[in-house]
Amino acid sequence: MSELKLKKLLELNNRLKEQLDMPRLTVSDASQALIKYVKTTKDYLVPSVWGTVDKKEDPYGPVGGPCACTIA
Repeated sequence: MSELKLKKLLELNNRLKEQLDMPRLTVSDASQALIKYVKTTKDYLVPSVWGTVDKKEDPYGPVGGPCACTIA
């Protein structure tokens, strides 16, 4: 029984060491990166901020051309 407990504790210790070695960011750096991304990345789903989108540029717009559906 004690060998099983020791094995579980060693596995937990190894997982915690792996988490400790993960690279970290400060909250302020992560916030600045998020603000920069939001200000520079155009979001086609928010036209009130970015304006209307030309149909050629709209990735969410209807696709032109015939339907490629097959009914069997």
